[in-house]
Parts: sequence; C-alpha cells; structure tokens
Amino acid sequence: MKILAIETSCDDTGISVIEEKNGKIALKSNIVSSQVLLHRKWGGVYPTLAKREHQKNLVPVLMKALKEADLLKKEKTKNFESKKLKKILEKEPVLLKKLEAFLKTHKKPDIDRLAVTQGPGLEPALWVGINFAKALSFFWKKPIIPVNHIEAHMLANWLPKKGKKIKFPAVCLVVSGGHTQLVLMKRFGKYKLIGETRDDAAGECFDKIARILGLEYPGGPAISREAEKAKEGDIRFPRPMISQKNYDFSFSGLKTAVLYQSQKEKKTKGYVRQASKEAQQAIIDVLVKKTINAARDFKAQSVLLGGGVASNKELRRQMADSLKKKIPSLPLYIPDPEYCTDNGAIVALSALLGKKKAISFKKLKADSNARLD
Repeated sequence: MKILAIETSCDDTGISVIEEKNGKIALKSNIVSSQVLLHRKWGGVYPTLAKREHQKNLVPVLMKALKEADLLKKEKTKNFESKKLKKILEKEPVLLKKLEAFLKTHKKPDIDRLAVTQGPGLEPALWVGINFAKALSFFWKKPIIPVNHIEAHMLANWLPKKGKKIKFPAVCLVVSGGHTQLVLMKRFGKYKLIGETRDDAAGECFDKIARILGLEYPGGPAISREAEKAKEGDIRFPRPMISQKNYDFSFSGLKTAVLYQSQKEKKTKGYVRQASKEAQQAIIDVLVKKTINAARDFKAQSVLLGGGVASNKELRRQMADSLKKKIPSLPLYIPDPEYCTDNGAIVALSALLGKKKAISFKKLKADSNARLD
C-alpha cells in the first residue's frame, strides 16, 4: 500500500509518500513549504494569505515529493481533458493553471491511495488541499482517505522507528497553535476526548505573549530562545486551572496577567527574558500536571505528545522528568521535532493506521471544526 498525503490545514504546505510492505512502513518522502516569514508581519496566520500561498506551492511541493520517492516520471498525456478539472478547481485558478501544466507532462505515479487533511483547521486553507486532492483523485482515478488533523498529530508517534511498541490505552497530549487537547486512545481509530482548552490554545497563548513582549512570530520558539538566556527573577504568573480536578485547560488568563504585568515594567532585555521564562514555565506546569493526572486516572500504558508545541525542548524535558519521578514505569513517546509541526507524513501515516475508509472525491468536504470523537 502506497499513500500520497496532502496537508494544508494552516500555513504549511506538506506532501508525503508512505509505503507499507510486508507489515513494514517506509517513509519515502516528506516535503514541507513553510509560510512563517510571510505571516510574521501579521503576528499570526492570515487565512486568505495562507490560501493563496497553498495555491502557489502545492504543485512544486508535489513534484519534489514524487521525485524524492522516485515516482516522478515525465510522459505526455494523450487526449488531455480539462473540463472536469476546471469544475473541481473553479475557485483555485492559480492552482488549476499549475496543475494542468503538470498533469499534461507527467505520468500517473504508482500509488494506491490519496489522503488529505479534512479538518480541523483554517477553512480557506483546508479547501485548497481538499480541492487539489479531489482533482488528483479524478485525474489519477485513486480514492481518497480523509484524515483528522488531531489524529495525525497523535499518530506521528508511530512514524518509522526501530523498537517502538506503544501499548494501549494511551493518554495523548496534542498541543499546538490551534489546539490543546487530552485524548484517551484505546486503540487505532478509537478515541475519547477527555480534556481541552476552554479558550486559547497553548500555542496561541505563546503567540499572544510574544506579541505583548515585542517578540516575533511564531511566539513559541521566540519565547523559548529568550527563556534560555534569562537570569533568576521575581516575576510570577498564574497557572490557570492547575489545581482543578478535571483535564481541561485555560490560557487566556495567563496572557492577560502577562499583559497587565508588562504594562508596569520597562521592556528591557532582562525583563523580556524573565517574563518569557516564567510564562513558558506556567504553560509547561499546567500541561505536565494535567497530563500526568490523566495518565494516572485512566491507567494509561503509554503517554504520547504531539503538535507543534511538543517540539518545545523544555516541555519535552520536563514531561519526561516528571513522568520518571511520579510514574516511573510509564513510557513517554514524543515525535522528532520535525514531525511535531504540520507535515504530510503524519497525514499519510494516519490514513494508513487510523482505520478510515477511502471515499469518492465527490463526497469529500472540509470540516474546519472537526471533532476527534
């Protein structure tokens, strides 16, 4: 089984090819085009700009992914018919022009399925990837597997790696710019949402605090860099909901506390570094405690992390240290940093492992508010 997967849920254009053969999974290619520099001046992702860039990037990224997987073969297409393609991509004229040029000059690749992120995510961005997948599905006559973005981040922990045997049930912390959720994973395709943010996601909180402190977007890496340089100080921020007996999160109060405190201070380098360190620690303290509580209460056999914020070095280190101290027998799994952020490989793997059926391209729609359970 060979799957080509497409990811456009936010501002990263990702395409990957994964192959399963004789029970073994091989990652054949994983190409990502980032839009971070374009969105930096906005202090966050601007949806219509993200959509436009996906339209420009999808075909070049597809060609790179196919080439890396040794699936890019030139061949002139006979009796090329564009009427149906124009209908599918009627709202994506830039993408249509690029795709037509590609399909006229390249052979259908040796793949069995397409996969695409259906949601959750930014609706304008999702639709570009979905329309692209529908056009390829029609032209190549391959069915599509719709993938949930949250599930993809969880299943990133199963990307090819020696000796990885994750036991169920697992408690999964998915933490990113748009989502902060705790999920009980009973097996592949069987999930229960046990906790989520009631307002800002952790990554969103990082972005907003970075803006308050005069740091660049994306906020998580910027705050992490400043925190590493911080000296000891007396700044103290709240840990929202940390003592409540549930698995939900809230980070808007932390953002407000940073705002009010920063209005009283001069934003010197020393202050920004101390505030960054304390804000990061406040977020980590809440994430770690809630995750460990859930793992203990649900008798988890494994703990998983996923999502962009899971690439934060301090979160990774402190989660591992806390688990080792409090539940030493419980293993922790975290994807390599490059697979924590949005990419096609995790979408392809989710299509392979997530027990989702392939569907006709005619039935595929974006679902920006898709729920995991």
